[in-house]
Formats: sequence, C-alpha cells, structure tokens
Amino acid sequence: METENILIKDAQILDAHGQRKGSVLIENDKIKEISTSISPEGVNKVINAEGKLLIPGFVNTHTHLSMTLFRGIADDLKLEKWLNDYIWPLEAHLNGEYCYAGALLGCVEMIKSGTTTFNDMYFYMDHVAEAVKESGLRAVISHGMIDFGDEKKRKAEIKESKRIIRKCHGMADGRIKVALGPHSPYTCSRQLLDEVRSLADKYGLLIHIHVAETEDEVRQVKDKYGERPFIYLDEIGFLGEDVIAAHAVWLSSSEIHILRSRGVKLSHNPASNMKLASGVSPVEELINMGVCVSLGTDGAASNNNLDMLEEMKIAALLQKIKKMDPTALDAGTVFKMATINGAAALGMADEIGTIEVDKKADLALINTRRSSITPWRNPTSHLVYAASGCDVESVICNGEILMENDKLESLDEKYVIELAENAAEELISKA
Repeated sequence: METENILIKDAQILDAHGQRKGSVLIENDKIKEISTSISPEGVNKVINAEGKLLIPGFVNTHTHLSMTLFRGIADDLKLEKWLNDYIWPLEAHLNGEYCYAGALLGCVEMIKSGTTTFNDMYFYMDHVAEAVKESGLRAVISHGMIDFGDEKKRKAEIKESKRIIRKCHGMADGRIKVALGPHSPYTCSRQLLDEVRSLADKYGLLIHIHVAETEDEVRQVKDKYGERPFIYLDEIGFLGEDVIAAHAVWLSSSEIHILRSRGVKLSHNPASNMKLASGVSPVEELINMGVCVSLGTDGAASNNNLDMLEEMKIAALLQKIKKMDPTALDAGTVFKMATINGAAALGMADEIGTIEVDKKADLALINTRRSSITPWRNPTSHLVYAASGCDVESVICNGEILMENDKLESLDEKYVIELAENAAEELISKA
C-alpha cells in the first residue's frame, strides 16, 4: 500500500508532557516524526498550523452514544424517575436503525469537539459499530447487560454480548474493540457478574460498569448483599485492572483503598452527576491516592452534550467548590484526565493520549484566533477554562482527516442531523 502522509506544520503542541513548538509528520496511521525542521517535500498533505494548538484527541471514557436521540426529553428529574418513567420506557422501543442514527449523530458531535476515542455502553451495538466505522473514530463498545436476577434474561444478555464480540471486535482495521458491559451491581445478578468476569479473563476484554452513582444505589446494594458496592464487587472477585467504573460518586475510604490496590480505572462524569444531583465524586482524593481517573460525558440525555472541553471545565470547577479550594484539580491535571488518563483507562496508553513518535495519529487542532480565547496566554488554562468544542478546527484519527477547517470530511453533517431528527420523532411517537 502506498504511504499516505500528512505534515502538520509549525504548531504549538500541548500534551501531558508539556508545551513545545514544532511540526508533526504523520505516515499512514502513526506519528512518524516531531521536530522544528521537517521538509514538506514529497508530503501528500500539508496543514499550516501557525496560530493553532495541536493536542491529542480527547478520550471520552463513558458514553451512551445513541442516547443523543433522547436529548432534552427528560430534564430536571431525579435519577430514579428519569430512568423508570422516561428512559427505560423509551428504550423499550429502540431498534438497530434508531441506534445507528443516534450513534452517527454522536460521532458528528464528538468529531466537531475534538474527541477521537470513546468508551460506549448501550444496545444494538453492531449498528453502533457501523456508525463508528463510517465516522473514522476509535471506540470501545459494549452491550449493556441487565438481568435483575432473571435467569432467562441473563442468558440472553450473555448471548448478545458474545455475538457482538464475534461480529465487532477488531472492526474498522482495529479501531473498534469490544468490552463487556454489565450495567451495575444493583441491576445485575451475582451470576451475571461472575460470568462477565470469566469472559473477560478468557478473551482478554475490558469491563465497563456503572458503580456507586447515587446514595440510593449504595443503599440497595448494602440491603441485598450486606456491603457497599465496591466492597461487594471485590469480595466476589470481580475487580481488576481491566475494570472501568463510571461515576464512583459515593465512596468510603475502604473502597478507595480497594480501587487503588486492584488497579480499577474510574470515569468521572461531572456534568451528568450534577444534572441528576447524584453527588460529587472525590476526584482529588482518588488522584492523590494513585487511582487512574479519566473523564466522560455520559449520555446526551443526562448532560446534555458530548463536549469534552466543557466537561474539563466542569470537572475542575466542581472539585474546587467541593473542596472550597481554588487550587483543587488544576487545569493540567484535568487535561491529563481527558487525554492520557483516558487512554490508560482503555488500555491504550502506548497508542494514544499523547503526541509522540510511533503513537497513533489521533489529534485535534484548536484555532487560537477565536475571541473567546484571546489574548492567547496560557494554553492549558485557556483550553480548560475558556475554550469550547466550537474552537476545534480540525481533527485527525488513525491518520485520517475527519474534519478540516471546521468542515466534516468523514460524514455528511446535514444528512446525519436529518436522519437523527426523524429517528427521534419516530421513537418518541411510539413511546
């Protein structure tokens, strides 16, 4: 295959290692060279990045992508009412076409706001995988499993997860991987969690699960199993370095020690936790204890967007007010959460999350000549506290240009919006 290369010329580069000026040469799907003196001779495509900030593509470690169709449908409600009276009844009418449409819309939104990799749990995941394949993004996907102790339902959930593994793991030249997605310890039986653990060990797959999102969840697990959620999961041998737990809001000191000792990765979802009044995760304590904490948006029904730039700002501000300390969760730390920590959570720290030679070319260019981030002084601070998804100008994933100069290249935005709007209207009319 003929080498395809892209030169991003004269950029200001920012990642977890710091700031520097330079050019980045991409060959096929990887970064080939980073220096201040790369010749454009023989290069297929040159992107002039003067006045631009080059960052790693964001890694969103907790999404329900197809829930873009539910955006704005059930706002200002408690979690139990939100789920029981709105979300679950709507989900009963989902099908593959609807999930494909919602996933495409989510991919458009993520590309336009600089996300190149995401960790998704939902339904009809083979249809979601098709949307991801078309978009050019990188994803870990999992079928969301719930059995409520019903044996027939448990068997069906495991069967569907195995089908998705066979069909989708390694799709799109390896951009799509499959994980196992038990919903939570209060919606999944001990038997289902045991089977998930066995399958993860057998196939070397990640596990994506919600844990300790609300006080009520903690109460339910304690009432049923006699222990707090993470203690219960540890006692049954479920936890390990391959587990990504979303939310982790209500934690005891014992649970924090368990998370550290087991190497469990966490996805912090501050906007969703605030909107549903779930609580505030002790992120500062977790990071200080050495726990890997990444950042996720959750679904668009409880956020209501997938903008990781906005999520970074919310995460930082939430910890500051929780601690009553303006130095808590500084901009540099939260930027790492959205990039290299997310890569580590997904087992991809050697491939993505920083801008280094031989890593995948998953990158985003920020236009620093926008009024909201002028005067341009402190790149990290501006990125976290002043920028928004609208400031992302170009996005590359796996060496492919997905958006250039604010124009989507991999998807037809107008078509996707119309498709998703129609799907949402049909779905709501059925429910």
